[in-house]
Amino acid sequence: MLAVVLFLHTNVTLQDFLPKLRKHIFPRIQDLRQEVASLPENARFGTIFSDLEHAEANVDASSCVFFKNDRIYHHKLTRFHFTTYDVRRGTDTINPGTSRRNIMLLADDVDSAGSSSKLHRFLYARVLGVYHANVIYTGPGMHGYEARRLDFLWVRWYEVVDTASSGWVAGKLDSLRFPPMNGEDAFAFVDPKDVLRGCHIMPRFAKGKRHADGIGVSRCAKDGNDYHRYYIGRCVRSWQRIPILTFNISCDTTGG
Repeated sequence: MLAVVLFLHTNVTLQDFLPKLRKHIFPRIQDLRQEVASLPENARFGTIFSDLEHAEANVDASSCVFFKNDRIYHHKLTRFHFTTYDVRRGTDTINPGTSRRNIMLLADDVDSAGSSSKLHRFLYARVLGVYHANVIYTGPGMHGYEARRLDFLWVRWYEVVDTASSGWVAGKLDSLRFPPMNGEDAFAFVDPKDVLRGCHIMPRFAKGKRHADGIGVSRCAKDGNDYHRYYIGRCVRSWQRIPILTFNISCDTTGG
């Protein structure tokens, strides 16, 4: 359990942590409200939500999203369940304190037809923290001050490089790197339900480390051991005549 103010003052890279967190939580609250309104016993709220759609577009998340007792709660690990190639249940355990801390998500900028071969179909991130908070919403359409638990991941994004000269067709592993930490989108929050599964990301040792002395900028991001480039590992079952990527499977996953 962490007091929000104390937590932010002990991590130099967590500037705008609270504003970003509130912006992340706000649309999730709206989705939850819509789900509640869609229930038959709450049909009378449907008109209310419809009338508030335009008003919500101008609502400042910082003015209506609060954390009960000003606290967020830290977890050491989380688990993600997915469907394997042979229709079994698989589980990946993510622990930010170990090397098993990388996740993958579906990218939003690729259409279902896959019209552009240069666009990568997945997003990759390193999990820096696993948290939950009891959130109180006081904006338009509120029905009380009851707190609602929401889980979230604090991540550092990778960015895909050389998409045209790598990938399955080129016969080369896809390459990643970390964007500059002072970039606005270098860090973000992720809903655990959006995570497909864990993934294997390997350093390109030949490219070397970013910090020869092993001293980075952020103790939270642990960037002292960053490499200039990384490879995305691909797992193929040896008995398969036609290789199938085990992580390239549509599946229903939930955060654990």
